[in-house]
Amino acid sequence: MTETLRPETLEQLRDAVAWAVAEEQPLEVLARGTKRGLGRPVQASHTLDTSALTGITLYEPEELVMSAKAGTKLAEIEAALDEKNQQLAFEPGDWGPLLGQPAKAGSIAGIFACNIAGPRRLKSGAARDHVLGFHVVSGRGEIYKAGGRVVKNVTGYDLPKLFCSSHGTLTVASELTFKVLPAPEKTYSVLVLGLDGAAATHAMALAMTSPHEVASAAHLPAEIAGGSAVSYLREAGASVTAIRVEGPGPSVEHRCRELRALLESLGPTEELHTHNSKTLWRELADVAPFAARPGLQLWRISVAPMAGAGVAAAIHTAVPGAVHYLDWQGGLVWLGVPPAPDAHADAVRTAVAASGGGHATLIRAAGDVRAAIDVFQPQEAGLAAISRRVKAAFDPRGVLNPGRLYPGV
Repeated sequence: MTETLRPETLEQLRDAVAWAVAEEQPLEVLARGTKRGLGRPVQASHTLDTSALTGITLYEPEELVMSAKAGTKLAEIEAALDEKNQQLAFEPGDWGPLLGQPAKAGSIAGIFACNIAGPRRLKSGAARDHVLGFHVVSGRGEIYKAGGRVVKNVTGYDLPKLFCSSHGTLTVASELTFKVLPAPEKTYSVLVLGLDGAAATHAMALAMTSPHEVASAAHLPAEIAGGSAVSYLREAGASVTAIRVEGPGPSVEHRCRELRALLESLGPTEELHTHNSKTLWRELADVAPFAARPGLQLWRISVAPMAGAGVAAAIHTAVPGAVHYLDWQGGLVWLGVPPAPDAHADAVRTAVAASGGGHATLIRAAGDVRAAIDVFQPQEAGLAAISRRVKAAFDPRGVLNPGRLYPGV
C-alpha cells in the first residue's frame, strides 16, 4: 500500500528514513512537490513529504545570514528579506508554473537541492555558492549537520554544496542556513534592438568585459520578446538584447550612459528603469516565456557563452518549430522543442558536442519521455563511477529518490 510520510520534527524525519532503510522501501523525497517533474520519474512505493518542516528559524540582517526549515516557502523567505531590503543574490526562480504547478508554492529546500539560480548567476554565483550549513538525515537514517553560519566556518563546508544538485538522492534536508545580501538601490537595463544571435553574443561580450559591472546579460529573439509583460519589449517588434546594471542610483545612471555609448553602433538602444527592469529579469528567472508555452518540451543547455547562439541555430536547423532565448551572456540556452518521443535528444546533444562540449538537461517532458532517455547530461565512465560511490556512501540501500538522476543513482 502506498503511504505518504509527513514528519514534523528532525527526529521524526530520521525515524521515517530509518524505517525505509530497515524495510528496504524506496522513498520519493519532496518538500512541496513543485519540482516533482524535474529529473527521471522516481520508482518508489512511498513518499517522504517534508512540507510540515516550516518556518524561518534564524534571521540576522546585520550578519547577512538566514536559516529556514526545509519546507519553508521561497515566497515567505523573499517576503521577509524584502522587509529588510535584502535578497537571495543568486535570484532563484519560481518554476512552479513552468512545471505545471502553482506559483509561489516552492520550498527553499527544493531551490538548493536542484541548485536553481537565475540571470544574476553570472555575477553572484549559483545556489551552492550561498549555502552555509544544514541539518539533514542521510540514506542510512542518521542525523548529521555540516557547515555553519559564517563563510569562514569551513568545518564540513563541502557537504552542503554536495547537497545542491543532488535532487534529494543523497540526504533529506531538515534545515538550511544560507547567505543573504543587500538588495540594490536601483536596477536598470540597457536594451539593444534587432540583433541576431551572433551580433547579440558580441554585444553581451562587450558589455560583460567593460568596466561597468554588468549584473546580467540575455538575448530574446523577437517571438520571445513579444510575449513579455514589459511594453518596451512587447512592442519592439524585434529581438531584444538586455544588459542589467545594479547599484546606487548615480552609479547606475552613469554606467547605463556609458553602455549605451559602447553599444549604440550595433543597433538602436533603449533603457528600462527599476520597475520594468525588475519585471523583465523576474520573467527570465521564472522562465516565464516557456511557462506560457506548456505544449513544448523544454531543454536547459549550458555551454561556453560564445557558443550559445550557434548551438541554438544548429538545433533550429535540425528541429523545425524550436524556440529559444539566451541567458548568462549566451552560456545558457533555454530551448523549447515540439513534442517527440525522445524530445529530439540526439539533435540537442549533437549540437552541444559540436560546440566544444557542455550540458543539456531535459527540464520538461512527460514522464514516459523522461524515463526513456537521459534527462541529465550522460556521464563519462570515470565520473559515473564517482557518482555511484557517492550515492553508496550516503544512501547504501538506495532508498532516497532512486533513479532520479541516472539509473541506480
